[in-house]
Amino acid sequence: MLEYIFNKILNSMTDEMIHKIMTEPYDNNLLEGLTVTQRLGIRSIIEAGIRAQSGQSITRPLGSPINHSHWDLLYLNSTQLFQLPTMEGVPIDTSVTIGPRAKKPLHLSIPIMITGMSYGGSLSLNTKVALAKGATMAGTSTNTGESAVSDEERSAAALLIGQLNRGHFMMPDDLKQLDAIEVQLGQGAYGNATPSTKKASEIDEHLRKTWRLEEGQDAVFSSRLKGVNSPQDVIQLLNQLKQDYDVPIGIKIAANHHIEKELAVIIQSDVDYIVIDGAEGGTAVASSLLQDHVGLPTIYGLSRTIRYLEEQGVRDKYQVIIAGGMKDPGVFLKAIALGADAVYIGTIALMALAQSQVEKTLPFSPPPQLLLHTGKMIDKLDIEEGAKHLANFLNSSIEDMKLAVIGLGKTAFSQLSRNDLVSVNKDLANALNIGYAGEPNP
Repeated sequence: MLEYIFNKILNSMTDEMIHKIMTEPYDNNLLEGLTVTQRLGIRSIIEAGIRAQSGQSITRPLGSPINHSHWDLLYLNSTQLFQLPTMEGVPIDTSVTIGPRAKKPLHLSIPIMITGMSYGGSLSLNTKVALAKGATMAGTSTNTGESAVSDEERSAAALLIGQLNRGHFMMPDDLKQLDAIEVQLGQGAYGNATPSTKKASEIDEHLRKTWRLEEGQDAVFSSRLKGVNSPQDVIQLLNQLKQDYDVPIGIKIAANHHIEKELAVIIQSDVDYIVIDGAEGGTAVASSLLQDHVGLPTIYGLSRTIRYLEEQGVRDKYQVIIAGGMKDPGVFLKAIALGADAVYIGTIALMALAQSQVEKTLPFSPPPQLLLHTGKMIDKLDIEEGAKHLANFLNSSIEDMKLAVIGLGKTAFSQLSRNDLVSVNKDLANALNIGYAGEPNP
């Protein structure tokens, strides 16, 4: 009897709802919610609500959802007859050296590096230590990001790159501890370096001591490095660092449509390596507008950088590291074939690190609460487990990349070139100066 009554009520309600949807004008129709969602997108509607609630700029901790680097339109050219694949058992060289002209070059076992994600500015100390340990297990480097050198990260990292940053936290005592120094002028997720402030209330005692701040002092990230007010100042800074330190000196810039003009300044210096950070790069601090609408997609930033350096006859002078949306071994290998000496990974490294631990946050909290400096569950991150899973991800990626290189008839990652790529999109093939799948390979 109860089932009959329930079904009767449900049927009546359903009939009434369907009748209204099929007959009412849109201004009084439930379907209007669906049509406006299709037009605007659920993300825009949700972000409009967040803006309406807070009145503040929106930041996304893991970057923009927009991706215009269509690596999926590129394929690697395997060989079978005219050139045979590499024999099984032949060692595949996966190593790369950053700054071979430096007195103390940076020797990496693999060309996948952990990018600059700062302690305090974005990640918790536990996350940074886990990244450092995982990178060390896999034979690669990690990066301080826009922070200073913490004792914990330095102890955990066999190879540590440090960014000379706009927060002015990286002091001479820090620089002396590094295996490479990276001057950070821009970042893919926000283009040029935009100013920001981290309030004193968000800075705990350990971070305050690491950043050398007074109690109650805000951390201010300027739009420019201290003392850098012209292109010549950048050149002088890079050359001075090169003169003062034995380790490789690099510069990191955001990819943009002026990239050739930016590179024209860089090649006047004695810098060892160049980091190009594409628009798909993630960040915990940039506004959503900057993440979505500023910069140049990674694939074009890399291609134009390599082409410019080749045209200027200086390609062999610099190592090029690409960052921004590097997400899987196929993309890593295609980026190397397009000209990168190594790739920086960030968001995907965090996903691998937290692989088995996101259940600690779900369903009541999102996974970033486990990783971010402001996260409410950072004490629940198992550092050793996270490090192991990051190392597993890196090792797995390298094994897959080796298999592809064997199929290409190579014996080293460094042997890859644009000739090993083809695109199914003619415009993209022309832009990247690679073969088009619809035409014979000359």
